[in-house]
Amino acid sequence: MSVKETTDNQAHILILGIGNVLMGDEGVGVHVVRRLERMPLPANVRLLDGGTGSFQLLEAIQEASRVLLVDATVDGEAPGTVRRLTPRFASDYPATLTAHDIGLKDLLDVAYLTRGQLEVTLFAVSIDALQGVATELSVALAKRLDAIAETVYQEACRMAQAAKAEQPEACRA
Repeated sequence: MSVKETTDNQAHILILGIGNVLMGDEGVGVHVVRRLERMPLPANVRLLDGGTGSFQLLEAIQEASRVLLVDATVDGEAPGTVRRLTPRFASDYPATLTAHDIGLKDLLDVAYLTRGQLEVTLFAVSIDALQGVATELSVALAKRLDAIAETVYQEACRMAQAAKAEQPEACRA
């Protein structure tokens, strides 16, 4: 688990990538965060490689003003299809989030209960059924990775603009 910190005390946006990078496409959330690490981010955006999720992520979630969550889902759509959802409770999340979903949903419920209102935007990325052990994304998903990362990036830019945070030139384009 790694966090890219902001340097100010401003309310921040957390981009949380979830997934097991040893299970191929199931690790897409982590791959998106790794791609975003190479991009200039608004001053109030933090990145977190959340791995397969656990209660160790609770503090980072509770400290964020907004959470952009990127995770894989097995939903029968073409690999790389992205659905943008704004769930409020564990029951609002797709039933087909991948293997770590029970712990992640429980974690978010605890965050809602201990913090109160929590604004989460979920980017559910469609994948084929779990492929087994692989450290690389499938060809189909690898081709879509830049576009998926750009979708999440633009959402973070819109949120940063609304919060009047300092933004890189790429956000202003």
